[in-house]
Amino acid sequence: MLCLIVFSSFTIIPLSADILIPMDNTQTNHLKAYGIAFAGLKEHLVGRWLLNYRGGSFLFPDSESLTALCNIRGVRYENVSSSDVAAILMEIQANNMESIALEKEPKIAVYIPPNALPWDDAVTMALDYAEIDYDRVWDDEVLGGKLPEYDWLHLHHEDFTGQYGKFYGSYRNTSWYQNDVRVNEAMAAKHNFAKVWQLKHAVAEKIRNYVINGGFMFAMCAATDTYDIALAAKDVDIVDAAIDGDGIDPQYQSKLDFSRTFAFENFTLRPNPYEYEFSDIDASDYSSLRGPEADYFQLFDFSAKYDPVPTMLTQCHTNVINGFLGQTTSFFKDKVKKSVIILAEVPGQNEVKYIHGNIGKGTFTFYGGHDPEDYQHKVGDPETILELHKNSPGYRLILNNVLFPAAEKKQLKT
Repeated sequence: MLCLIVFSSFTIIPLSADILIPMDNTQTNHLKAYGIAFAGLKEHLVGRWLLNYRGGSFLFPDSESLTALCNIRGVRYENVSSSDVAAILMEIQANNMESIALEKEPKIAVYIPPNALPWDDAVTMALDYAEIDYDRVWDDEVLGGKLPEYDWLHLHHEDFTGQYGKFYGSYRNTSWYQNDVRVNEAMAAKHNFAKVWQLKHAVAEKIRNYVINGGFMFAMCAATDTYDIALAAKDVDIVDAAIDGDGIDPQYQSKLDFSRTFAFENFTLRPNPYEYEFSDIDASDYSSLRGPEADYFQLFDFSAKYDPVPTMLTQCHTNVINGFLGQTTSFFKDKVKKSVIILAEVPGQNEVKYIHGNIGKGTFTFYGGHDPEDYQHKVGDPETILELHKNSPGYRLILNNVLFPAAEKKQLKT
């Protein structure tokens, strides 16, 4: 921080030494503001993420192209002088705030099947709307060893158990479901797997190694619990004969190895193909009983100086956020490992919505629910128009995760 102050003091008669992108309620477009931060990093500008300062604001050296981009995209910014910056940094030093360097834009991969399925993906919509670059990857790229080329990997509503999202009961006769089966069976055969669940378990292992070796993994909706289920059930058949043609291993529950999972333990599987649930991790039924008017979750407060990582992930202009459903909506607290950091919970309930943890050299973050601005997104519903939700706190949490790998890393102290 001192270096930044000294650098600013040597600027020749500055009218504005830096630009501040506020992230409090004065911001006109919170979501596109993250894209501005990424654009600054692509210009090789070293920025600062001002944790807990005005909603987690961004500070960048003054740049004509960056301010022009703010104007084009409707993002509010403020010109600040070197003395203003010094005052901001003094305020940060004296309070529960921190200034974290943003050094380099992360290379992003999103795990997306090639066949178009009848639902949207909140993360790809957020990335597209914020104008942040990403690559699409699927099983070929994962099994082919491409993941180490990326800093950040997103998984959304994918089913790593090989049960096609447990849509068998309601949608097995639809063309999109049958096409999904064909595409996945062809991919399994291509990689010499007899069953789709074997392919997905192998993909889960590759992702596990990616995280252990330093990758950042973010998952939402069914990709959260199905990923851990696949890790726990490694090489064990947990798929009903109606789906894969042969029977489940009768000892499947006792063979689960919870030491291999990222976030969850002591869960019980629900292999019935007619039940729209994978296990007893998910608390969707309780959320839906509350309904959209009463369903919300609350972010935890963290010490910015001592716990910068969870502080980064919870930056927002409000700490109470409207709930939203998904195939996996939230997680029962008693199924979450004690080593996992709870970032947000449902007040007064045994439910957590947003969790984070370390695995080897990397990290994972799980965020329950499907679309933060569509309470109950159904199969075939149209995509959410983010221009109508440009200040969405629920979508902000997604974009905190995208920006997180760009930040200067500091050791978690608690």
